[in-house]
Amino acid sequence: MRLSDRTTGLFIVALGALSAYGGAQLPPVPGQQIGPNVFPVVIGLALMACGAMIALGVGQKFEEDAEAELLAIEGPPPVVEKPSLLSRARVLLPPALLVFYVIAVDHLGFILTAAIMAFSVSVALGARMRIALPVALLSPIGAHLIFAKLLRVPLPAGLIPMPW
Repeated sequence: MRLSDRTTGLFIVALGALSAYGGAQLPPVPGQQIGPNVFPVVIGLALMACGAMIALGVGQKFEEDAEAELLAIEGPPPVVEKPSLLSRARVLLPPALLVFYVIAVDHLGFILTAAIMAFSVSVALGARMRIALPVALLSPIGAHLIFAKLLRVPLPAGLIPMPW
């Protein structure tokens, strides 16, 4: 089943409106200018803007031109063979990683758990080791900095506590 861009865009606008409304209902934190309501409101407004652009067809001409140019250069697309069982099982990776996070984060800590998750996703998406390893090492540290320092959300220290 294929949905039109207008239907998909309007759904994303509605999703963004719900997010912004839900975020606006969160109570502010006393003594802080930025509370827990800011992030969902900003994400909701961004979703609404993106959904509106999709529904209105902004950029549609660029897509059509790019597809025509690609067809002229490469010819017709190759026949895609049936995906293997392993490639179809990749759809289970995100929920499996969420379950792994819930089970492991208290014992291993955020940094180690997030590193394992980032490495797993990188390898599953076909990244080479020279890309997957730096992503697995640096992205948890960046996420920890954002959550612990900027948003002041405590994260489990576990086996590898961060020095800050």
